[in-house]
Amino acid sequence: MKLHLKIAIFPFALFMLFSCKKDLTIKESSFVKSLVPGEFILPAEEGWWNWGMSPIYDEDNKLHVFMSTIPNSGSWIKDSKIVHFVADTPKGPYQFVDTTFSSPSATYHNPQVSKVGDRYVMVYLIKDRTTPRIAQQIGIATTKSLNEPWVESPHNPILKASGTMDGAAIIHASNPTFLIDEDGKYRIYYKSITDKYKPNHYREISMAVSDNLEGPYKNYQENPLISYADMGIDIEDPYAFYYKGMYYLIVEDRMDVKSALEGHPKSLGKKEHGGKRPGLIYQSKDGIHWDRPQIGYNTNSHYFNHELARSERPNILWKDGKPEYLFLACHDEDPTAGYFLKIEGWD
Repeated sequence: MKLHLKIAIFPFALFMLFSCKKDLTIKESSFVKSLVPGEFILPAEEGWWNWGMSPIYDEDNKLHVFMSTIPNSGSWIKDSKIVHFVADTPKGPYQFVDTTFSSPSATYHNPQVSKVGDRYVMVYLIKDRTTPRIAQQIGIATTKSLNEPWVESPHNPILKASGTMDGAAIIHASNPTFLIDEDGKYRIYYKSITDKYKPNHYREISMAVSDNLEGPYKNYQENPLISYADMGIDIEDPYAFYYKGMYYLIVEDRMDVKSALEGHPKSLGKKEHGGKRPGLIYQSKDGIHWDRPQIGYNTNSHYFNHELARSERPNILWKDGKPEYLFLACHDEDPTAGYFLKIEGWD
């Protein structure tokens, strides 16, 4: 594993060498200890399923949620659209507002919404229906009001499934998350895939930066920032934020990075992929050099004593500059978009 990942990770040989001498346990973060179970919300209409809630308050403290919805008869790879709901509180009830983005020629998926000055910004996955599954790209749109139409950037797709990274061809860019850094620049962290490890497609975390909200965005020259591809595993679904002078990244532990970092390679490749395990949270002083991760959130079975299902797509609802709720997509016992957790007493 290359060391420019900026995280405290060593190749497997070193893991095994030091595992009996050093406690490699991935600890629970103060963030995960602050999470209090809420409720499952936003059931889908008959014949559809909902996914990936991105919540945000408007100027009147009305809660807006943007998410993907997909017909059961189709696939998110081709048929996803982004829809908009409103409520007074996270518990709801929720009222449908509109279909924000939909196209007969493209799929819109996994939105993340932020407030920037007097504008709102949405980043999302966009993919042409006719291209291969791997050829996903990233778009961005803005609006002055959550009750008005969104305007897509003329630079879209702002991050394309093209170019090079770490000497390899970029074949995938998706699942974006947006923040403003301490210097006032705009950053998009996202899931990237290159052809370096073909035929395997390992998911890494990369970053692109712009001086302008709508772009163009330029890939950071030392991407990927976080990668476990040399270990034959990966992560995805990043949610990035800057809070009290620190950068944070919450991710889905898709292939059990936790066990790998704890020195247990026997578990690798033997577990089902996806969010049927706790997520991870990373911390950084600059958003580039990331510390060793900790547990960021637990599973649906932990919070609700339900049968284990996939908890993914972390998104935070902010209020008055503080994180108030964590929203997670989950296909659990009910046909809902997922659930929320109250964040209490986290600093």
